[in-house]
Amino acid sequence: MGFQSEFNSVCKFKSAQELFELLEYGRGKMVKSGFRVFPTGQKVIAYTPENQAIAIVKILASIAEINFQGEEVTQVEMELVRRLTEEEAQVQTKLAYEMFFGEQA
Repeated sequence: MGFQSEFNSVCKFKSAQELFELLEYGRGKMVKSGFRVFPTGQKVIAYTPENQAIAIVKILASIAEINFQGEEVTQVEMELVRRLTEEEAQVQTKLAYEMFFGEQA
């Protein structure tokens, strides 16, 4: 059992529904498998499930726990700061592939 640290500038959604709720309502949460540490109080870049930069979000809370199925999970609550412009999204996406995701196919 241990905590995995997330990069300060990456908040990658695995679920399109969680991302939609954030963009639609300005607040949302995502659930990640394993114990992870997110930078609560910081602004980070949010990425779609397809690794495309989409918005700036502020991390409000990061709660690591063992759920009723005995799985280690982390819930991250956030608020939308703003959507990225098309140009900002392209630059951030290219940087993320170079720094975090690996080479783009």
